[in-house]
Amino acid sequence: MKTMTYGEAIREGMCIRMREDKNVILFGEDVGAFGGCFGVTAGMFAEFGAERVRDTPISEGAIIGAAVGSAATGLKPLAELMFIDFLTVGMDQLVNQAAKMRYMFGGKISLPMVVRLPAGAGVGAAAQHSQSLESWLTHVPGLKVVYPSTPQDALGLMLSSIDDDNPVMYVEHKAMYAMKGEVASMDPIPLGKGDIKRAGKDVTIIATGKMVHEALSAAAALAGEGIEAEVLDPRTLFPLDKELIAQSIEKTHKVLIVTEECKRGAYSGEIAAIIAEDYFDLLDAPIARIGALNSPVPFSPGLEQYYLPNAKDISAAVKKIA
Repeated sequence: MKTMTYGEAIREGMCIRMREDKNVILFGEDVGAFGGCFGVTAGMFAEFGAERVRDTPISEGAIIGAAVGSAATGLKPLAELMFIDFLTVGMDQLVNQAAKMRYMFGGKISLPMVVRLPAGAGVGAAAQHSQSLESWLTHVPGLKVVYPSTPQDALGLMLSSIDDDNPVMYVEHKAMYAMKGEVASMDPIPLGKGDIKRAGKDVTIIATGKMVHEALSAAAALAGEGIEAEVLDPRTLFPLDKELIAQSIEKTHKVLIVTEECKRGAYSGEIAAIIAEDYFDLLDAPIARIGALNSPVPFSPGLEQYYLPNAKDISAAVKKIA
C-alpha cells in the first residue's frame, strides 16, 4: 500500500499506461519540461521524451482537435486543458466532432481520447478559472464523464479512462491535488461503478468531487447527534451507477444530492430526476439538493467560501429530511 497525493495518483495512472503502450501520448499547455500548471505532469517529459509529451500552443480548440484527429487515426491521446473553464474554446471540436464520430461512422472507428479538466473553486482563481461545468459534459451523448474524489479513485479511473474506446472527460478538482490518501491497488476501476465512502442507515448523501469530503465531514458530525448518513460517491457521472444509488436509497429512504456546481441546471438535478422517475416508491421524504450559489465565482476569499457548499450546509439539509 502506498500513500500518494491526488495529483501524484493521476500522474501514476498516466505513466502506467504510457510505459505499457507507446501509442499513449500526452499534450497540452506547459505539460512538458515545466511539468504542468499544477505540477501533475512533472517528470513525464524526462521519462517519455518530446515525441510523446508535447507542449501545445495556447489554443484549446487546437488541443481538442488534435486529440480527436490522433485518436481517430490510432493513437491514445491524453489532452490536458489548464482549466475546465477553457473548454468553452474547444466545445465545437468536442461536442460536434469527438462526441459524434463513433456514432456517425457506425461504430467502425474508435476514439480513445482522455481530456483532463482541472475544475472547481476554493483556491482564489476567480470567476474565469474556478467553474464546475461537468453538467454541460453529461448533457452530450457520446461523452463519458469521470470525477474522482480520492487518490485511489484517481489512479484506477485514469487507467480505465485511457483503456476506453470513447472520449472520456476526466474532471479533477484542483483544490485536491495535494490531498494525500492510501492507494492499495494499481488496478483499473470500471467506469460506471460508484462507491460507498461511508455506510449509514438514516439518509443517503450523494456527493461528487471535493463535495465527497464535505459530506464525510458532515456525516461524522451528524453521527454525534445520532444520525447515520451514508455517503455515496458516483465516481463517474456518465455512465452513472443507478443500481448502487437504488440500493442505498432502499436502505435509507431519504436522499440529499451535493455538487459544487451552481445549483441551477446542475447535474444534481439529473440525478434527482432519475431517482424521482425510477425509485420514487423508495422515498420517505422529498429529494433535497445542495449546490453553489447561482453566481460567478467570487475572487474575494470570504465571498468565495460563502459561495461554496460546505459541511455545515450539508448537516443542516440532512436534519431537515432525516
